This record gives sequence, C-alpha cells and structure tokens, in this order.
Amino acid sequence: MNYQAYDQYIEKHTSESIVELTRFCAQPSVSAKGEGLEECAVLLGEMLQKRGFQVELAKTKGAPVVFAERKGKNSAKTLLFYNHYDVQPVEPLELWHTPPFTPTLKSGKLYGRGVDDDKGNIVSRLFALDAILKADGQLPCNVKFIIEGEEEISSPNLPEFIKTHLDRIQADACVWECGGIDENGVPIQYLGMRGIIYLQLSVKTANRDIHSGLGGSIFPNAAWRLTWALASIKDKDERIQIPGFYDDILAPSEEDLVYLMQQPEPRARYQQLFAVPNFLHYIESGAEDLRIAGVFRPTCTIDGITSGYQGPGSKTIIPAEASAKLEFRLVPDQDPHKIIKSLRNYLDEQGFSDIQMEILGAEKGAKTDINHPFVQQVVQSTKEIYGHAMQIVPMIGGSGPNALILDALKLPIVTSGIGYEGAQVHSPNENILVDLYIKGTKHIVRILKEFSETK
Repeated sequence: MNYQAYDQYIEKHTSESIVELTRFCAQPSVSAKGEGLEECAVLLGEMLQKRGFQVELAKTKGAPVVFAERKGKNSAKTLLFYNHYDVQPVEPLELWHTPPFTPTLKSGKLYGRGVDDDKGNIVSRLFALDAILKADGQLPCNVKFIIEGEEEISSPNLPEFIKTHLDRIQADACVWECGGIDENGVPIQYLGMRGIIYLQLSVKTANRDIHSGLGGSIFPNAAWRLTWALASIKDKDERIQIPGFYDDILAPSEEDLVYLMQQPEPRARYQQLFAVPNFLHYIESGAEDLRIAGVFRPTCTIDGITSGYQGPGSKTIIPAEASAKLEFRLVPDQDPHKIIKSLRNYLDEQGFSDIQMEILGAEKGAKTDINHPFVQQVVQSTKEIYGHAMQIVPMIGGSGPNALILDALKLPIVTSGIGYEGAQVHSPNENILVDLYIKGTKHIVRILKEFSETK
C-alpha cells in the first residue's frame, strides 16, 4: 500500500498538530487532585466532534468518560482506541525547567505534563485520522474512542462505564494508550500489564503528639506501630507473607520467556539511569533473571511514609498518627479483591486490627496472545517507518485497566505510541521528541488502513 499522501500530510501539518497538543496539555487534568477534569473532558469532546465523531461525555461517580464513534468505509470492522486524559501531579514543581502546564518547544522536544502520558498519544491519533480524512474523505473502518479521566488513580469508575455501555463499545480490536521505542530506537509491542492494588495504611494512637520525655516509655508510638505492621507484610527475602498471595499466579509461557530473553539485558542501563549500586538479592545471586522478575514477579512496595516531625533540627515527640502509601503489582491471574481481603485478615491475625486500610485503586493484570493475527499485523507495519518490525514484549511492569477491556470484549489489545526512554513520564520535565511524534502518527495510519482491509 502506498502511504505517501498520508505521510506528506503529516509532515506538512506537524506544527499545527503540536499547537493543538499544546492547547490540550495547557488544560490541567490531575485526577489525584480532581483538578480540571470536567474542563478537559469538554475540550476533548470538542476536538473529537471537529473530526465528525458522535461524542458522549458519560457521567460517572468521578471524572467523565469521553466516548466517541464514527462510521467508516468498511462498516464490518471496528477499531477501538483506549486512552486517558488525566495526568499525574506535577510535584516536585521546583524540578521543572519549564512550567508544566505551559508546554514549551525546545530543540525538537515538547515539554509539559501530559505531552506523552497520555495527551500526546491522543492528539497523535487524531492527527492520523486527519491525514486519512484529507486523503480519502472517510475513515477506512469504524473507529471508537474510550478516553477516561481516572487512569492515573486506577480507573475506579471505568468498570461501571463498560458494564452500562457494553453494547455500544463492541469492537474487533483495540489500540492501547501507550507505546514507543526502546533505547536503540526499535519500536516495542507491549502485550500485557501487571495488575495493581494501591492503598493507604494508617494508625492513630492518641489525640495529639505527646512529649517523648513524658510518654516515651508508657504510650504507644504511631510511627513504630505502623512500621511493625509494614514489616510483617514482607520478609527480608522479599517474600510477601499474606496467606494465599502466590496461589493464583499464572506462570509465564515458554513463548513469553523466549521473547523476554530476546530483550537486551538491562542491568548496566538501569544502573546508569538510576544510579542504583545493586539489585535485590535474587537478581544479584542469579536465581532470577532481571528481565523476567521485572514483569512476572508480583511486588509489595512502600511508596511513602508520613509521621511525626520531619523538619530541621529536633522535636522530641511521640507521633500520634502515621500513614503509608502501599502498592502491590500483580501478575495474571491474581485477584486484587481477594488479596485485599486476605491482607485485612492477615493484619488482624498479626495483632494489627487498629491499622486502617483505605483502598485507592485495584486492577487485574492481563495480556494478549502473541500469535493473534492483529498483533502480527501491527508488529510488521512499523518496518517502513522505523526500519524495524516491532520487538514483542509479552508483559510490562506497569499497570492499567487492560483486563477490563479484555474480559468484557474478548479482543486483542496492542500498543502503539510516541514514547521513548527519556520521556520522563510521571516525573518533572515530561517530554516528547517531535520526530517520534511524527513516526507514531504514521504508524497509526498504517494500523487503521491495514486493519480495515483484513477479513
């Protein structure tokens, strides 16, 4: 198939698309703080309507889900795009070189919160549709979008949206929100995600902080209480102690392992990127391969602990309150709700019934069959753009609501996007390379055109 007309349109109109992306990213939409979500959904709806889509801003208990659809030439084929318009908090603000909600173009890079994750991918897909509509006057197949505003907080209201809109969201295949290239410029096909449980543990032992000289030997200390509870969850060998935690794990297939071991060994690169002197003991000892453990080993991670006085100098107190942010990354087929229940029972049995649990998010892990024809089609369609077929990665360590789509619609999910290793997603100075933005847009054109012509 000749893609010259589409590619020329993209190359000629890139600056206009970057302007649209800049406007989109200038609208804050931080789901963790409930900031700007309604306004961003309205703006996104207008962007889709401009392309001839029928748009619904579906109300939820939280942020609206933007659902859009437009008929195409081949009405027997429907491609679904899943994206999200919410972004991560920008803190620490002092580490940004440019204002996070004032996207700034410098030296071939666009900086700003959401320029990659995930607003850049959304606008890139709209840009691909523009190229097709300009050249063909119509879309090659039916196209639908599900764009939610709570992905960064584990999509708490997406299950209800899917349940109530199941008939309308039916499709034959799905392109997920993200994608990109590895450190060598090779495009990567990510076919699965781990699940996640995100929660807060907290304890209160008094109505206020107490002078430690008065109460150090007679009153309970909230910081110690929480620390002991946390220490009971995982032992020194990194094994999670919750009964039944490992029972339902689906082991990686032989094919999964073959593809994972084809990836470059990342030890030296990780040490250079993150300045970590060593890895966990089972990696250092060679008992587990870094590439396999990084995606197929479930985790329990303390993301933050807060208690007592942490300012300059000294303040002698017994903290009355303590809290910790805790996450579990899960592998297929672990059930997050079963594990949450088991964790509560375990803490109670260990004598920590006073530790309160607030669940902030829960999602299953899932992956798509490597051998599905749509997967292979998408993998091969990058050759003309990047000079390489996509390298298949069966699972990644991150999480998202892909299991909701897989379970509900029973369709293959692929990735295609504009990311690269230096994008600093979720961190200060998030950025995209304009050159990769162009390439990612061209890939979406090819996915749509080739998908529409398969039986």
